[in-house]
Amino acid sequence: MENQRTAGDNLRLAVRALFYAVFGGAALLAIATVLSVLGPMLALDLYTPAVAAWWTVFTAIAVQGVPFLLLGTVVSAAIGAFVPEKVFKRLLPRNQALAVPVAGAAGVVLPGCECASVPVAGSLMSRGVAPAAALAFLLSAPAINPVVLVATSIAFPRQPEMVLGRLVASLGTAVVMGWLWARFGRDEWIRLPKRRAQAGPGGLRAFGAGLQHDFLHAGGFLVVGAAAAATFNIAVPRSVLDVFTGSAWVAVLLLAVLAVVLCVCSEADAFVAASLSGFSPTARLAFMVVGPMVDLKLIALQSGTFGRAFAVRFSAATWVVAVASSVLVGWWLL
Repeated sequence: MENQRTAGDNLRLAVRALFYAVFGGAALLAIATVLSVLGPMLALDLYTPAVAAWWTVFTAIAVQGVPFLLLGTVVSAAIGAFVPEKVFKRLLPRNQALAVPVAGAAGVVLPGCECASVPVAGSLMSRGVAPAAALAFLLSAPAINPVVLVATSIAFPRQPEMVLGRLVASLGTAVVMGWLWARFGRDEWIRLPKRRAQAGPGGLRAFGAGLQHDFLHAGGFLVVGAAAAATFNIAVPRSVLDVFTGSAWVAVLLLAVLAVVLCVCSEADAFVAASLSGFSPTARLAFMVVGPMVDLKLIALQSGTFGRAFAVRFSAATWVVAVASSVLVGWWLL
């Protein structure tokens, strides 16, 4: 009787946490939408076209990111509460050098963006997965999943080489970064998430607690990243960007930097890249490879989950590897 009562309490807690998370995500979307419309009007004396543009960009990033952030936190909480640690040990090879490409290739099964990959990667680490393998998954999941590849094929019709180039360059970057972390990464550089309770009678309670914590924690950093990206969009005039389209190398570096600050969701960045017709195919490929792996909101999310020291080192190294991978694949395919 007591066990049934405990199970019922745990189920109610889990359902309540899920309801709060879904309601919170919907509320954030509604608030962001209302603010995007009424914000400039309510600003009164502060109203300018620049303020209106800031509200628009900030809202777009938040609206794109919140649903996938919610998806990621639900998956993360479910992994932490219900999936035994031995499952991951069986699925991934014990050798880190082999586990990294396996985890990187597994990113193709999660149709989410970078907002979802960070909490999921943190949950994997808390379940005993080697950080190198979890980080390879973190980078590959938003870049090579089916939704992203289909969107790329639609954005670049009759150009299958762009889809293949994105797949190869993104997966290559994820695997190389996993191997680099396995070889050179240090424990003091990363704040590993706390190990969660094993699945069992307390699984539902752990699911509810993990869902509430992850969503509220990561959501704050998503807002910070969105605000930073919106500020860049209104601070740098488009005419400055047009100056750099003449040089192929400078164009690649420019779009690689632009991908970091624009924070376009991976499901939509192919359409943005396709619109940049003044740039070379390799430069546009770099935009699509770098964006899902290194942008302001992702750096903010990584800082909140794994620590600022990790985010700075890992993001800088990932940017360099992603640019190099894009240039090599672009030279080969495009």
